[in-house]
Amino acid sequence: MTTQQVNYQTSPEQYKHWTLACEGAVATLTMNVNEEGGLREGYKLKLNSYDLGVDIELHDAVQRIRFEHPEVRTVVITSSRDRIFCSGANIFMLGKSTHAWKVNFCKFTNETRNGLEDSSRNEGLKFLAAVNGACAGGGYELAAACDEILLVDDRSSAVSLPEVPLLGVLPGTGGLTRLTDKRKVRHDHADIFCTTSEGVRGQRAVDWKLVDAIAKPAQFKDAVQQRAQQLTAQSDRPADAQGVKLNPLNKTQSDNGLEYTQVNVAIDRVSRTATFTVRAPQGQQPNSVAAIVEAGEQWWPLQMARELDDAILHMRTNETEIGTWLLKTVGDADAVLAMDETLLANRGHWLVRQTIGMMRRTFARLDVSSRSLFALIDEGSCFAGSLLEVALAADRSYMLALPDSPEAAPKIAVSEMNFGLLPMITTQSRLARRFYDGQADVSNVRETMGKKLDADEAMALGLITANPDDIDWADEIRIAVEERASMSPDALTGLEANLRFNGPETMETRIFGRLSAWQNWIFIRPNAVGEKGALKVYGSGDKAQFDMNRV
Repeated sequence: MTTQQVNYQTSPEQYKHWTLACEGAVATLTMNVNEEGGLREGYKLKLNSYDLGVDIELHDAVQRIRFEHPEVRTVVITSSRDRIFCSGANIFMLGKSTHAWKVNFCKFTNETRNGLEDSSRNEGLKFLAAVNGACAGGGYELAAACDEILLVDDRSSAVSLPEVPLLGVLPGTGGLTRLTDKRKVRHDHADIFCTTSEGVRGQRAVDWKLVDAIAKPAQFKDAVQQRAQQLTAQSDRPADAQGVKLNPLNKTQSDNGLEYTQVNVAIDRVSRTATFTVRAPQGQQPNSVAAIVEAGEQWWPLQMARELDDAILHMRTNETEIGTWLLKTVGDADAVLAMDETLLANRGHWLVRQTIGMMRRTFARLDVSSRSLFALIDEGSCFAGSLLEVALAADRSYMLALPDSPEAAPKIAVSEMNFGLLPMITTQSRLARRFYDGQADVSNVRETMGKKLDADEAMALGLITANPDDIDWADEIRIAVEERASMSPDALTGLEANLRFNGPETMETRIFGRLSAWQNWIFIRPNAVGEKGALKVYGSGDKAQFDMNRV
């Protein structure tokens, strides 16, 4: 199912499945999935079930609310279907999909739902799930990612997570984790809920903390507006700001890579590597709020983050055999540091805050990508401040030492942006993660702020992995890349995820960890995807046949 490439770029006039309406401080995202509008052939999106295409539109709509509608403080997510909110991920799509497609699909939907919570936590954008009908599986997971869930009390509408009894798999986008970590559903209630396909409705759903409130059909619309206004009062997004239009990215795609304005990706299919290069700001950059707003989506940090985000998604979904990503930067490090000063000086402005949020989510997407990440810090690099985060996200970083040509030697530098404004999903900065929250090590790095560090100085501080000189550089990089390419991709995916997230557990790390380990394993077990597995025979009239051995 993955022969046709996926494009993550869309816009409201192209939506097949969602309608976005903004009215003052409240936006309404209404789901009405086009049954014939699947991203792939071979299934129909019945009962407001979704595939990757539906979620790409949801992600785009939320992005447009963030940037184009700063007056919006609360987003209501609902359905236009009678007695159906959302029946979750399309089961027939999952049954026909390759393993890789299923896992990438779940990862993107996880990131989209985590993004709702990130915007609520950091940017004042609140979300209300107005569940006006049956809400199952991924539909409930979407609702659970919202700040509040309001369920219609019509004696039939229920919330449910029926994956275990019906499909032999787990909820794939954080359902189990949000039950326990976020909604604090008692263990025994959660056990019943997740093993009962018909779900829970009415007052019991409130009592069990599965939803926040219920309302009779006649009062439901008014109750939604009342809850939305209550959430709006918790937000500090501006009432009268000018939004920024998110125009289509300037993107050129070829067989051997992607070219944007600030980012390019060069693919080497022989070595199975992709080289990501991020460019520093060029020319005069806006340093006042008015100038930033005027620059709009072409403001460097916003443009760079949008392009890098799209490149990551494209490569993750469409180039699964390219297992090693080489991360590079090019340009003036001083320009990056000056941009960081602008971001810091104006971080109270909604657009700057929202742009920092876009950068935070993009770098976090890099962290959770199942690819080997090597940063190459060579001549002309600008791994400084916010762009140093790209190198700090890598599994290894190699920095060229030029002892005989110190003026040409690459330098790295830290800024205030590296100390908590662009955290991982562990809520740690990447520097804190690197040093296991060791205050002495982090303080030593902070003391270098304002200084450019060469390879030897960076090595002494523990900021890089190796500092080969120009004689050894090419061979050392070649050997490292070749060794990586010879190893099992499955083992590397597990290794990298374990080592990257060595800090405190959060709800987000638990969601991704369970997807990578438990769900990944269950998705390949015969009980789920064998010829008589529950996911394969669903809807056929045949009964699933399980291997009853506990493993």
